[in-house]
Amino acid sequence: MPIPAVLEGRLRLPLVGAPMFIVSGPELVAAQCKAGVVGSFPSLNARPLAQLDEWLTQLSEELAAAHATATVADPIAPFAVNLIVHASNNRLADDIALVVKHKAPVVITSLSPPAEVVAAVHSYGGVVFHDVISRRHAEKAAAQGVDGLIAVCAGAGGHAGPLSPFALIREIRQFYPGTILLSGAMASGADIFAAQALGADLAYFGTRFIATSEARAVDDYKQMLVDTRAEDIVYSSLFTGVKGNYLKPSIARAGFDPDNLPEADKTTMDFGSGGNTDAKAWKDIWGAGQGVGGIDSVLSTHALVLKLQAEYHEAAARMGQIAFR
Repeated sequence: MPIPAVLEGRLRLPLVGAPMFIVSGPELVAAQCKAGVVGSFPSLNARPLAQLDEWLTQLSEELAAAHATATVADPIAPFAVNLIVHASNNRLADDIALVVKHKAPVVITSLSPPAEVVAAVHSYGGVVFHDVISRRHAEKAAAQGVDGLIAVCAGAGGHAGPLSPFALIREIRQFYPGTILLSGAMASGADIFAAQALGADLAYFGTRFIATSEARAVDDYKQMLVDTRAEDIVYSSLFTGVKGNYLKPSIARAGFDPDNLPEADKTTMDFGSGGNTDAKAWKDIWGAGQGVGGIDSVLSTHALVLKLQAEYHEAAARMGQIAFR
């Protein structure tokens, strides 16, 4: 299964850190890349637009300097920028222009089929990965020429799909020969190994990286991840108009009954605002995936990646000793 050339020899683990609204800033992205996994951030986290130019300059220069002295054992991964391809994103054209200016190595697109982004990113040799939650979405994105598909499966933090990874990865692999990334309920190195066993090339983690010292999340948010379990995750469209997974205690603290949430109208959603309720998604209503049960501490990003690496190799060793041959 393929890995894009831009990632070859640049990864400690087959892992991409997912972009998270508010939480992902240049500190977390740089730490992820220096630890040997792809770090990413939503372009809309950089406000105003001039800040995006600053962040891209900072990351490009800092990581290029680190890569110049990197070793095979301690590689420096490239960074990624997430673009929301939706009518409510009135910054999209400007963000694309800055991505091209800085030649961002990897671009992650969400929501609509990203033909214009693919053309722009391919013009300088970058690659595009696109979020999908169904085979139909995957087929549309593949037809647009994306370089990879991110299967956002049940249990993923934020805007997650309803399908099991066993179902969605299998169906995508039936027609798509490119890179597949798997997202959903993962928090350990063994999960990364399992993602590859299912047929994915790369794992895609978001929630686990919120509980790191470099993440732009308040301490209460990080502690809530340590204290909660999968049963504390609520799947609702109320806050953004699109189904997503959120921490039940944060919903209750905002004055809602997490067990009786109404549905929202997707057509009224503004993907740059955090939603249409007084309590905003991501800022007040905290996103998280079902993998929270695997989070027991807040670590530095570097320490977390080394922990994931050890768990990955332990899982590989266990599978080398399976009883059934």
